[in-house]
Amino acid sequence: MNDGQEWVKITREFDASIATVWDMWTKPELFMQWYGPRGMHVPEADMDLVVGGTRKICMEMTSPDRQMKMWFTGVYREVTPPTRLVYTESMCDEHGTIISPQSMGMPERHPDVTEVIVELTSQGGKTLMTMVHIGVPTGTAGEGGWMQAFDKLGDVLQERG
Repeated sequence: MNDGQEWVKITREFDASIATVWDMWTKPELFMQWYGPRGMHVPEADMDLVVGGTRKICMEMTSPDRQMKMWFTGVYREVTPPTRLVYTESMCDEHGTIISPQSMGMPERHPDVTEVIVELTSQGGKTLMTMVHIGVPTGTAGEGGWMQAFDKLGDVLQERG
């Protein structure tokens, strides 16, 4: 992260086991319950959870005045259950073909490929999660979206008990 790229780092503690938080990141049916900012939901999440495996996620917003779909694809670079997950992320079309972030309204400097690093640590029955998204600057809508998604994750974990 010292190569001049911008990045956001978010740390959260969840009142859930490390195995449960890992599952929330890696099982599509659970990931779909929390991913994305408030007002968005995930109708599709395909995850081939092996190093070199691909992922394709659709986020959708439907409201009376606006409908929008955003697709993301990436490749898993590291899968170390239940403590570390690393994957690339790029905007794509519904077929998984990478598209320019600028075509989706992102700022000029937004890179075509970013990297997400998730680290989980067990702490007395709770889980400390640290997520770094390389290529997404602090203080942007990208950071805000992650913060809202992690709020949703906390809510889902609380509901599960």
